Amino acid sequence: MAEQTPGSAPPLEESTRLAFETMRASHERIMMAWISTATSLITFGFSIYKFFQIEAPDTGQKNRLIGPREFAFALVSIGLFSLLLATVDHHQSVQALSARYGTKRHSLAGVVAALITILGICALLAMIFGQ
Repeated sequence: MAEQTPGSAPPLEESTRLAFETMRASHERIMMAWISTATSLITFGFSIYKFFQIEAPDTGQKNRLIGPREFAFALVSIGLFSLLLATVDHHQSVQALSARYGTKRHSLAGVVAALITILGICALLAMIFGQ
């Protein structure tokens, strides 16, 4: 039996390693699905905002509770919030797997989530400052 350093996990059996990789891939797929959903919300919200900005510029106060700009702002905000929650959940799940099986790998889905977050924040800022 090979010597282990203190604090290191024992080497995984092949079936356990494959189960771990399958579980990790499953978490990555779930995160990518959340990214896809958040991206759809962000881009759809920004598209609504731009469409109504071009189609019908503000001509004064309308008698409505929520207009296209507020609805678009809500969609982008919900997209960013859902991406934040999904990222936190994904990070916790990957950390739990890493703690149990002693492997450390960075998530590519986390990188994509960060890029989409930047996109969403840019869209939100453009909506706030009326670009």
